[in-house]
Amino acid sequence: MADERQQRDGGAVDARTAAAKAVDYVDAMTGLPPEVVTAVEPHEDGWLVEVEVLELARVPATTDVLACYAVELDPTGAPRSYRRILRYHRAQVREE
Repeated sequence: MADERQQRDGGAVDARTAAAKAVDYVDAMTGLPPEVVTAVEPHEDGWLVEVEVLELARVPATTDVLACYAVELDPTGAPRSYRRILRYHRAQVREE
């Protein structure tokens, strides 16, 4: 179904597919386990996806070090860029 929609839209992917592709890309580039997608939004001519990653597991888990990566995808879901935009401890409250 998603492939049919992609063909109709000239190869463009939807938000769910963009998120999945960003997770796969961050995993491949960092070798670290992605935990959650925190944002997916249309961006210029494609998508901007934020993915949280466990960078360093510690005991207790509240002191784990997490990072948030921003992945920019083109309309077909191919990655254009990625960068770490934030690093923090799991127990740290993030203000948006």
